[in-house]
Amino acid sequence: MELNEIPIFEGLTNSELKEIEPYIQFVSFKKKEAVFNEGDRSDWFYIVAAGKVKITKLSQDGKELIIELVQAGELFGALAVFGGFPYPANAIAMENAKVVRIFRKNLLRILDRFPIVMFKITSIMGDRMKNSHDTLKNIALERVESRIASLLLKLSDKSSTPGQIDIKLTKQDIADMVGTTVETSIRTLSKFKKEGLITDKKGLHVITDKEGLALYAN
Repeated sequence: MELNEIPIFEGLTNSELKEIEPYIQFVSFKKKEAVFNEGDRSDWFYIVAAGKVKITKLSQDGKELIIELVQAGELFGALAVFGGFPYPANAIAMENAKVVRIFRKNLLRILDRFPIVMFKITSIMGDRMKNSHDTLKNIALERVESRIASLLLKLSDKSSTPGQIDIKLTKQDIADMVGTTVETSIRTLSKFKKEGLITDKKGLHVITDKEGLALYAN
């Protein structure tokens, strides 16, 4: 991914992107490698350039809960960087991934020079905070079937292929994202398949009846 393909830098001229380049670092991470851990100093602002990163927290009994999936072009770690507090969650590569990282002081230089970048970041952060709040609320209040249906619809909406979820998720991944057991995840997905709501295609989940799945989500 080139700099001009990253959403927060879209609209900047080639000469303006040249100004930013010295502040940008590209770093690669292997699958399951931590980009940062909860409690680490928030020195770096991150953007996924390739692959996917999951944002996780551990419950009191040590169970991993996936708060969010971050895909190419999306940022993470911003709230802690701007707030000056340690990262409140873990960021782990779901597959081999490459990220852009910008040191806090250099990020502030970029934002001072290009206020439009700040506007885009704050807009994205607002949407992400709302989504995280909705996720935690659903985990606390909704039935498992509703939570899994909502997750599948949400991921499908972010996909480049209509109706298809462009992320290979294991049953355990889905369980971790909705706060349930892998056995319940398997049972619920099997039920959705039997009812013709979803199917599998080359290891990816495909929604075959969006309206039917939405009934469970609602």
